Amino acid sequence: MAAQAGIRIEHWRLANGAQVYLARTDALPIVDVQMDVDGGSRRDPAAQAGLAGATAGMVEKGVRALGAEPALDENQLGEAWADLGAEFDVGASADRMSFTLRSLADPVLLAKAARLAAREIGDPAFPDAVWRRERERIAAGLREADTRPGSVAARAFGQAVYGGHPYGQEMTQATLAAIGTEDLRRFHAQWVVPCRAKLSIVGAIDRAGAERLATQLLSRLPQQGCPAAAPVAEVPPLAEARTERIAFGSAQAHVWIGQPGYRRADPDHFALTLGNYILGGGGFVSRLTEAVREQRGLAYSVYSGFSPGLHAGAFRIGFQTRPDQAAQAVTVAREVLARFVADGPTPAELQAAKDNLIGGFPLLLDSNRKLVGNVANIAWNDLPLDYLDTWRERMNAVTVQDVRAAFQRTLQPQRMVTVIVGGKDGAGS
Repeated sequence: MAAQAGIRIEHWRLANGAQVYLARTDALPIVDVQMDVDGGSRRDPAAQAGLAGATAGMVEKGVRALGAEPALDENQLGEAWADLGAEFDVGASADRMSFTLRSLADPVLLAKAARLAAREIGDPAFPDAVWRRERERIAAGLREADTRPGSVAARAFGQAVYGGHPYGQEMTQATLAAIGTEDLRRFHAQWVVPCRAKLSIVGAIDRAGAERLATQLLSRLPQQGCPAAAPVAEVPPLAEARTERIAFGSAQAHVWIGQPGYRRADPDHFALTLGNYILGGGGFVSRLTEAVREQRGLAYSVYSGFSPGLHAGAFRIGFQTRPDQAAQAVTVAREVLARFVADGPTPAELQAAKDNLIGGFPLLLDSNRKLVGNVANIAWNDLPLDYLDTWRERMNAVTVQDVRAAFQRTLQPQRMVTVIVGGKDGAGS
């Protein structure tokens, strides 16, 4: 398998500033591309939270006429992609806006797919009538989310953990209403530019073909350089513990406990990944599941996880429980976490975690789609090009002391946010 034989990643920069990462694999006659730009929601103005996601969603709703090329609406675009047997998608996360293309590697078909994708990347129409329709649809989704305790808990947790950092911003009815089509165009023009782009290409294509493909995909965008983007502040640490109880007429209380975690480029990533598997990421074999579910029956499922990004994404423990059991479940979860941070894992727990994660590593790379996601992760976070080749070795080298030290540097159980949504008075009783 490619995961066992080693994956060679080539990296170079185009004249327009875009960076290209290529992993050749001839297993299937397919080419997958992921193009990422620094246009995620961390770039949203606070008064227009959700602008990045709205812009990404509207890119696929039509392209402008240019020269002899007619305008295409969303239905015509869908038919054109179906005729090519290719796929194109756009989305935005906290850190980046991502454009993905999948096509057969046949040079004629790939060139046609690249030309169509280039039109969507470079010449989106942002039609007013379609945005009005989409804005109504999004508004309805926001109203529906307010009826779900999980959504309420997630929003409150994000605001409490991140404070004023953009990671904690979420679209509301007010910020949605403040977004017009000119804002979409302006955001796209500012952030979707070659000099901010990283293209990850995986499949049956050589370097020359990958360079042609990357150049074609960016051909509709301004080719000149762009000024350095304004830095985004780091997520501030929490100064003290905080508990927020929100009344909600739900059968279950939704509980989130956490704090800012770590940046994805942190050298402790492997130790924190293994430690989290033992704490609450390993499903039924985790300490949290043993203490909260198996020993006390306080929740059917309980988990922990990190969400590292360009900034310190949140660490969270999450579960649902009966409102009258929420206080006890929170106490137990906090105790398990504090004990793990203080003492770390046992050697047996660490070895079992390594066996599971290392044994499952080939499954992370068993398709073009998964591989392009991994290459894009390397590109976006400036990880070493041999990251996938050394992954097993680095994971296997982690010691009990490494995990304990990493958790003690990263987490402060005495200064965490706790959000409890449920119970008539929000007090879990």
